[in-house]
Amino acid sequence: MSNFGQILKEVGEFGLFQKCLLAALCIPSVFAAFSVIGQVFRGMSFPHHCNTDWILERGPNLTDERQRNLTIPVNKDGRFESCDMFTPVDFDLETIEAYGINTTTGCIDGWDYQAPIGTSSIVTEFDVVCDKSGLVQASQSIFMGGSLIGALTFGSISDRFGRRLAILLSLLLVLLFSMGSAFSINIYVYMVFQFFCGTSGVVIVMNTSVMAVEWTNPSKTALCTETIIMFFSVGLMVLPSVAYLIPNWRILQLVLFSPLVLVLGLFYWLLPESPRWLLTQGRKEEALKELRMAARMNGRMVQEDLLDKLEVEATPERRHVLDIFRISYLRKRTLIMGYNWHNGIGLNSMCARVAGILAPLIRLLDIYHYSIPMLIYGIIPLAAGGLCLLLPETLNVDLQDHAELKKPVNGTTGKRYGADQIIEEHKQ
Repeated sequence: MSNFGQILKEVGEFGLFQKCLLAALCIPSVFAAFSVIGQVFRGMSFPHHCNTDWILERGPNLTDERQRNLTIPVNKDGRFESCDMFTPVDFDLETIEAYGINTTTGCIDGWDYQAPIGTSSIVTEFDVVCDKSGLVQASQSIFMGGSLIGALTFGSISDRFGRRLAILLSLLLVLLFSMGSAFSINIYVYMVFQFFCGTSGVVIVMNTSVMAVEWTNPSKTALCTETIIMFFSVGLMVLPSVAYLIPNWRILQLVLFSPLVLVLGLFYWLLPESPRWLLTQGRKEEALKELRMAARMNGRMVQEDLLDKLEVEATPERRHVLDIFRISYLRKRTLIMGYNWHNGIGLNSMCARVAGILAPLIRLLDIYHYSIPMLIYGIIPLAAGGLCLLLPETLNVDLQDHAELKKPVNGTTGKRYGADQIIEEHKQ
């Protein structure tokens, strides 16, 4: 019998096929960066004050400076208030200039923004200022909340329906909801789009990393993962330049994500399925078809009798997410990686989204002492690093396809132990 690792050596562990696949899988990371960090430019704020055009009915020739002096109060720093104005009155202009106005009110007719010509953001279009200013931060927290749901959901989708479908679905959702947000009619519709963008935007990197790792040998795992993550940084570098050239947030959104139409089309026709995943589902013929295609592209010849002897290691029973907590070694590793926030796939990636929600709230603790947030931000990573010492080494180790452990026998793989046996052996 042949195992997947032996077949992959014959096919080519990191040949032309894997290199082209890795290059293609790096592209979605750029759009993931656009999705995660784009809020910085979509939500740009500008100096603003109340719209006080009511006074122009009394004095249409007033300069902007004189208009502000007559209609907007100043704060203790001598600057015009951003959220208050003098209450409109029925006096003529001479009376207003002579006696002034003694009462104030909130902005009645909207705001005027000191933004460059042609520049717009969700702040200027939806007037998300003053008592509504918190909605900008809320929209980003909602995005992270969507990411939390998406990380867990797409982990299950990937395991149940395949790596290829998970990648295509996440790209499709990012395309639809990111471009849809450009047509938002108010901040609340925009926040709904943000939630669904979050469910798919962050998990793109997760899904593509799994695909790349399962097509290569263990020695290239770190290279594949880091390369895909590196292109997230490329997206971060490209985004400011594009945003500088396109100051209108709606047009910017369309320009950033419209290329996904082409990417999605190419991926639909060319992206392979993971043969490792196909084998775990008992779909041997489909896995062999993918492996033969990779071998041809790598210029390798694989003996058919070797392929025919490929062992199909289907799981003896359907597993579910609760097994992570039922089996002690999985429970320990999951809790440690979840505490590390940015390690792992699926459930652990969900923990990273929890951190994204909590991190801004920790800063609020500085009302008690300015050093508290910094202490928390410093101590938690140190503890996480220490807990990593309890994790097993994965350098050059083959991926484990099932929850059940394999016990080595004289350097070879022995029988697979069922979940019930493992639970009994690992009870604490």
